[in-house]
Amino acid sequence: MLILASASPRRRDLLTRAGYTFRMVPAQVEETFRPHMTPDQIVRSLAEKKAAAVANTYHRDVVIGADTMICLDGDVLGKPGSFADAAAMLRRLSGRTHTVYTGCCIQKGALRESFSSRTDVTFFPLTEQEITGYLLTREPLDKAGAYGIQGIGGLFIEKICGDYYSVVGLPMGQLVRRLVKYLD
Repeated sequence: MLILASASPRRRDLLTRAGYTFRMVPAQVEETFRPHMTPDQIVRSLAEKKAAAVANTYHRDVVIGADTMICLDGDVLGKPGSFADAAAMLRRLSGRTHTVYTGCCIQKGALRESFSSRTDVTFFPLTEQEITGYLLTREPLDKAGAYGIQGIGGLFIEKICGDYYSVVGLPMGQLVRRLVKYLD
C-alpha cells in the first residue's frame, strides 16, 4: 500500500489526480533542524523525518514524506498567524521573486530515497485592494507564504521557473518516476 505521511489536502489532490490509491497518515514529528542547514537540506531532512515516523509503524508499505518552504531575502515565510501577517507577507512578495523548496522522501522498510525541487516564483506588483480582496477569501491563512498557486493566489503569479507541482506541495514528475521501483 502507498501512504502519504501528510494531512495536506493539496498533496492528497495531486496524488489522486495522478491516479494513485493511497492512505493518509499524518506524521507526528517536531519540525526542527540543525542550524546552518540550507533550505534544500531542511526540506529534505524534514521529509525524511516524516516518512521515517510513519514507516516505523507501516514498515511494509511505501511511505511518502514531504515538506515545503518558501524563502525570500533569507527569511522563511511560513503560514501566517493572522490577517495582518498574511497582508505583510503578500506586500513583501509583491513584484518580487521568491524561492519555493519542496523536499520529498520515499521509504519502504530500510530503503529510503530523498530528493528536492527548487522553483523560483515571481509575483506581479500587488495593489492594496488586491491584497485586501484576497484576504477576504481566507485562502492565504493556511498557506505558507500566504498564497496558494493552485487557487486564487495563482492570479498574482507573473512567472515561475521550475516545477509548478512542487510549489503546490509535491514534485510530481520526479516523484512518479521514482515511485515505480517501490510499487512493484
